[in-house]
Amino acid sequence: MVVLAAAAVVLTALVGRLSVGITAGVVIVLTFAGVGLVIARRQPGNPIGWMMVVFTLVYVLGAAANYYAVLYYRLGHRGLPLAPLALLLSAVQVPSFALVPVVILLFPDGRVPGRRWRWAVRAYAGLVALVMALILAEAAAALAGHSVHLSPTGNLTSSSHLAQWLANPPAWLIVPVIGAIVIIGLSFVGHQVLSWRAAKGDRRQQLKWLACGGAVAAASLILAAVLGVAGLLAGLAALPVGIGVGILRYRLYDIDRIISRTLAYALVTGVLAGLYAGLVLLATKVLSVHSTVAVAAATLAAAALFNPLRRRVQNIVDRRFNRARYNADRIVAGFASRLQGTVDLDAVRVDLASSVKQTLEPAHISVWIRAEGRE
Repeated sequence: MVVLAAAAVVLTALVGRLSVGITAGVVIVLTFAGVGLVIARRQPGNPIGWMMVVFTLVYVLGAAANYYAVLYYRLGHRGLPLAPLALLLSAVQVPSFALVPVVILLFPDGRVPGRRWRWAVRAYAGLVALVMALILAEAAAALAGHSVHLSPTGNLTSSSHLAQWLANPPAWLIVPVIGAIVIIGLSFVGHQVLSWRAAKGDRRQQLKWLACGGAVAAASLILAAVLGVAGLLAGLAALPVGIGVGILRYRLYDIDRIISRTLAYALVTGVLAGLYAGLVLLATKVLSVHSTVAVAAATLAAAALFNPLRRRVQNIVDRRFNRARYNADRIVAGFASRLQGTVDLDAVRVDLASSVKQTLEPAHISVWIRAEGRE
């Protein structure tokens, strides 16, 4: 996988398409491959690990073959061998993404939830196979007619030797197929959302890890599209990380704290960014203050408000998303305040045991007190 990724990067540079987005893509696919390999080694019977490895292998192979074909057919490097094979292999790059919704459906134990979902998976696989067959047929027809024309990204453009329906599949065929693939893939995700609401214990925490990774991946994808910053796509690596932690149950119950901290800092960042921009605009456009002074004043105001705002937002978020932590903090704070005005040792012992029982819920509590001169 590492060799293929390195080859894809080199080929991308040779065709003049190397960018920050390519680097982010390498991070994503290697994360998928690494997590899949760990899952496959720890749980060989779980197909999710193998599917993640296959997905990254097929995707990177298709990407490398795609730019290899560009070198041969578009840039004129006719001495390269196996160019027709590279053109055919490039057809599997896009359909490989179809494995991701199936991984989400099978999470965390690798089993299909029920009979109706087996039929859904079969229909989904058939539709994806149809799309792949159309792409392969287009490439094969272009090769057979010795008329291969590629765009800079490696897509087949047009060829007089291609049948009209193959070069431009009719809308009545391609639109329902793509629509059905999207709907079935979203139903796989929707099933896990509904399962989360009914799950308890470890299963619920596993689904939280999946949801957290998916949310970060979706947010990074949206931000990259809106802001035009390809480097943000590296956030897609959060999805395989969430899948891996959920399946292997590594630090499973830390997810509540991660979610609460992430939400708190995201909200604080958003509020301070809005406040900063508002103060700068107010000072420069309304009050006609020099821009340098306005920026300095806005920066100082944002820095002064950071800690008070963070504490208030964190408290609100913990109350909603990390209730156990919030309740434990309240109990400990209450015990500390009562301790300041208590002189009765027995009362302190009872209060301490009660606080520990409420916050940690141990199976047994023993309090040992050593007094001076006796035990």
